[in-house]
Parts: sequence; structure tokens; C-alpha cells
Amino acid sequence: MTDQLNRILVVDDEERIRRLLKMYLEKEGYIIEEAEDGETALQKSLDSDFDLILLDVMLPGIDGVEVCTRLRQSKATPVIMLTAKGEEINRVQGFEVGADDYVVKPFSPREVIYRVKAILRRSSATAFLSKEANSSNNIVFPHLLIEHDAHRVTAGGQEVGLTPKEYELLHYLAVSPDKVFSREELLKDVWNYEFFGDLRTVDTHVKRLREKLNKVSPESAAMITTVWGVGYKLEVPK
Repeated sequence: MTDQLNRILVVDDEERIRRLLKMYLEKEGYIIEEAEDGETALQKSLDSDFDLILLDVMLPGIDGVEVCTRLRQSKATPVIMLTAKGEEINRVQGFEVGADDYVVKPFSPREVIYRVKAILRRSSATAFLSKEANSSNNIVFPHLLIEHDAHRVTAGGQEVGLTPKEYELLHYLAVSPDKVFSREELLKDVWNYEFFGDLRTVDTHVKRLREKLNKVSPESAAMITTVWGVGYKLEVPK
């Protein structure tokens, strides 16, 4: 059972899939609401504060990518996309509009539960922070300020709106400046995936993070450096 009653919105136009997910998630102690089309999903997600949304890509009316796009204009609710096998382009689109993860159909309920737990555990408090005993939770660089208690990022004097996963990725890199992390390490520590996950997830989130920082502070965006053939690091200006 979960420590608290997290509310999850399950969005799929197939009743059997909604019923299956509802059954397994309720066994874990989650409170489940359902939506069978994009318009209903968007309305519910804007009207209520869910802890996570399981969102099918192919929906009648507006599709899951569009739902996520509109949701991200005002909310950072964690989103796991549900995609049919082979819909790679949709998965990429999902990441580009701010989805935190995806699950490919047909899926194992155990995998869905694993991913849901991983995101919920980390959207409230990052597990890696406990490893970093720090008297101050603020991380300060010349062009970048990370206030961890408030989960607030300021770049070039302007606040930057990040999704939970984008924030966690930036914070993780910033805790160990100039240290190079492989994509596998980032997937394991930031996404908490021991055996699930796609390395392109990391690349897409780095790209989005850079783009958001670059809009207000090109100097801060340039700090996130690609180390070719290895991974990424946050490089402190000399």
C-alpha cells in the first residue's frame, strides 16, 4: 500500500484497459479516476490536481500528445504515455511536449506499477538528495540558482518553468558539477529504472531542459555539456 492516497487519472478509450489499470492500481492503494477521450481528460486534469496521469496517445477527439501539450501550459502533473507497439514517433512527440515516461502496449501491469511508483516517489522528494548531506539546499552558479526546498529554478534572473523530471535532471547534474554521468547512470538515478527505460529518454529531456534555459539565459543552457560517447555534465564557467 502507498503511504498516502495518491490520485491517478487513467485515460484510454478502451474500457478493458481502463478496467485492468484501475484494478491493479487500486490494489496498490491509489485513488483512480477515468476518462475515455481527450477532451474529458484535459478538462479533468485542469479542474483537479492529480498526482499522476496515465495517458493513451491514440484517443478520439484530441489525442494524448495534444492533451499533454495543453496541460503543460499551466500544470506540471507527471504524465506517463501509453503507446501501441511501433508508435515510436508518438513516443518522441510525447517526450517533446513534456511527458515524463511511456509504456508500450501490450504492457505488463507490473511494469506500469513499477513506473508509477518510481515517478510518484520522485515527484515529491528526490531520492538522491538524501545521499547529499547539504546544510543549504540552494545551489548557486553565476547564471543559475536552484532552490531545492521550493523546487524553483532561476536562470539569468528569471524563473524557469520545468516539469518534475526536468527539474530532477538539472538538480542531479548540479549536485555534482563537472562530473560526467553516462546516460545509463542518469536513467538509473533520476528515473530510478534498473531494467526498464530507453536511453533516448535522457537525450530528449536534456534537449528540452537546454531549450527552456536558453530562452532566458544562454549562459546557463551552455553549462549542460554533452560529453560525446559518454553522457552529460553540468560544467561550471571558469
